[in-house]
Amino acid sequence: MTIIETPRLILRPCQESDRDLFYELSSDPDVLEFFPFRRSREDADAVFDIIGAVMPEDGFDLLVLTLKQGGEPIGFSGLSKPKLEPFLPENTVEIGWRLAARYWRQGHASEAGAALLRYGFETLKLGEIVSLAVHNNHRALAVMQRIGMRLDPAGGFDHPDIPASHPQLKHHVLYRLSATEWHRQQMQANRD
Repeated sequence: MTIIETPRLILRPCQESDRDLFYELSSDPDVLEFFPFRRSREDADAVFDIIGAVMPEDGFDLLVLTLKQGGEPIGFSGLSKPKLEPFLPENTVEIGWRLAARYWRQGHASEAGAALLRYGFETLKLGEIVSLAVHNNHRALAVMQRIGMRLDPAGGFDHPDIPASHPQLKHHVLYRLSATEWHRQQMQANRD
């Protein structure tokens, strides 16, 4: 069971009490601006039940971001292994996050993302972590840049799971960070 602490957050495994937050993040049009769907309560509950029934590989839990002060859950984050061959090789590890809109622009996604990178490289001993987003999702791209990830100009692709009815959402860009580069960034930050 993965639990990660940051100065302001605790990232903990998902539990039944997070069902309402999952629905909120699955139906809010602002949060889902770059997704081709909004989930009904019934659909969100069904997906939540599936998530709860799957035993994740160690380190690949769906984590809930909770505020240390007050304990309120504000979003989800985690490391996962997307199934996107041939665009990404098998066993590629992706970092992602989704926060309630009322908690945007407070640095929580960057704080959680940085902590997950540390966990991935130090605890899980991963060689690389990637992140992907719709090409013009500037909020997500800014988080990727703030946590030290770099654009892979040749890594972009049209996401196969995005329906043709949403052509503006098909093209995704890819950001990468290797363990070597992450360790170099940490040494530089410690010198500064």
